[in-house]
Amino acid sequence: MRLVSAVAPARSTRPVQARLAARAWWLVPCCYLAGALTLTWRLWANPASRMQVGNTTDVDLFAWFIRYAAVSVTHGSLPALVSTAMNAPHGINLMWNTSLLLPGTLLTPVTILAGPQTSLTALLTVGYAGSATVLFWVLRRWGVSAGPAALGGAVYGFSPALVASAMGHYHLQFAVLPPLLIHALLRIVTGRGAPVRTGAWLGLLAAAQLFTGEELLVDTALAGLVILVVLIVSAPREVPGRFARSVAGLAAAAGVTLLVSGYGLWVQFHGPLAEHGGPWNPIHYRNRVAAFVTPSASMLLHTRAGAQAVDSHPIYRPEYVAYLGYPLLIVLLFATVRYWRHLPVRVTAVSCAVLELCSLGSTQVVRGVLVPAQLLPWHWLGHLPILSQVLPGRLSILADGLAAALLAFALDRALSAVPTQSAWWRRAGPALVAALAVVPLIPVPLHVTQVSPVPAGWQATFARLRLARDAPVLIVPLASGAVPQPLRWYAETGEPGSMIGGYFIGPDRAGQGRMYGGSPGKAAATSVDAMWLDPAHGRGPSPAGLRRYLAQWHPAAVVAVTRRNSRLGRLLISVLGPPGLAIGRVLGWRR
Repeated sequence: MRLVSAVAPARSTRPVQARLAARAWWLVPCCYLAGALTLTWRLWANPASRMQVGNTTDVDLFAWFIRYAAVSVTHGSLPALVSTAMNAPHGINLMWNTSLLLPGTLLTPVTILAGPQTSLTALLTVGYAGSATVLFWVLRRWGVSAGPAALGGAVYGFSPALVASAMGHYHLQFAVLPPLLIHALLRIVTGRGAPVRTGAWLGLLAAAQLFTGEELLVDTALAGLVILVVLIVSAPREVPGRFARSVAGLAAAAGVTLLVSGYGLWVQFHGPLAEHGGPWNPIHYRNRVAAFVTPSASMLLHTRAGAQAVDSHPIYRPEYVAYLGYPLLIVLLFATVRYWRHLPVRVTAVSCAVLELCSLGSTQVVRGVLVPAQLLPWHWLGHLPILSQVLPGRLSILADGLAAALLAFALDRALSAVPTQSAWWRRAGPALVAALAVVPLIPVPLHVTQVSPVPAGWQATFARLRLARDAPVLIVPLASGAVPQPLRWYAETGEPGSMIGGYFIGPDRAGQGRMYGGSPGKAAATSVDAMWLDPAHGRGPSPAGLRRYLAQWHPAAVVAVTRRNSRLGRLLISVLGPPGLAIGRVLGWRR
């Protein structure tokens, strides 16, 4: 019974404390919501037309996914897992893309009534407040008193990792489900719940995370495995007695997951446009040691030199997820040593350290000295199936959750060790130290900009063209990572229903996952969009090259956001003839 007793819920016998604890269940989440609204208030000032600064391309892409799900639901069906709504005529496999299928479906009423950007802002706000609330709830269930649990939830929900992910990585920033997944897993292996029923709940949570953000599910599974190994090493004598119950619970979890998401997984790995490998090189998506103690400009307390160093760093700003700061790291190290005999402290501390080491990737240089790869865990793990596609730096999201739990367990232990009759400063001392340690993690509100406006004449042009929903349309400029505006125009209007080109992950001819897949979209976008981006000097395709692209795509219509007398307009007219429609800034040809 050691595993259970070590983390058994504490029951207060004092009426005043009991009343305060009861109020905390609703008061603390309200405070989290207030914090989330503070960080996103600039977005909520005009939610339909404002987006956060730092990652325009991904925000426009997620707006496209949100609209795609809403269009599917309004037509009476769930979003198709393989669709030619993007990258026609080849299509895309949405299971290989960060398509937010479940959130997009649930947010359909908001998208229809208030627009996709409002849905994304709502998702961002819930990501902050919901992640904090869920960890607070989990910590309370594992016996942590209200104050330390509230602090732990805040550290996780508003952690630098989630603040950085808020710059366009919605599938990572919405980290509500990982604490619930870990909680259900630990309930099974510690015997705190009926194994089959808890396993079924774990399976439902895993399926929900799969259709929200598959990468975060893999990261959570790795974190859960690390926690289990540390737990088993810490209490090896209890493993045999719990093995059968644990196997039954995990089998139930696997069965429910496959029942709910089995078709989606089949489509991903065996359906059309299945792929292997990933388009990203993990060596570019790893944490650097200095990033743990160097705050970015997203933190309230930062230096100009430090912010400039972060901005000049080769890592992408939304990937700057490692920061914890010297004060918190020192407090966590002291707490680990001081309360090492307390099982929850030991498990969370070791698991957090392992995940942070994994987040360093398989290559690390510290002050000009190359760290031997054999000393880095990811050197041994990064080549395994599935993990080979994981970007190691993002494991800091789970590590931050463990750091928050470690702080909460240690603070709760410290407070419980102080006699009630002690001087006030002795009772307040541990809480004050913990609060000061997390001050450097306080973020600033998100900076915002306007979304790309829909060109004048866009909707009128499509109304006049009267195309079938699945008719492929060539939009000029072509949607790409460099020119995401067509994704935004679809997100705002739902037009066109089938777009040639796009910004997506797909297989090349050998089945390897690539950005833009094996279609000629990237080369065409680079060629055509150069003239759109730089009307005076941009080098575009020759008429023969444009005809070659058109022969490959067979568009039902071409819609261009340009002028007749522009270089791009003259090129299109030389190949397509005079436009059948010219409304506002939009030219249209039906073929």
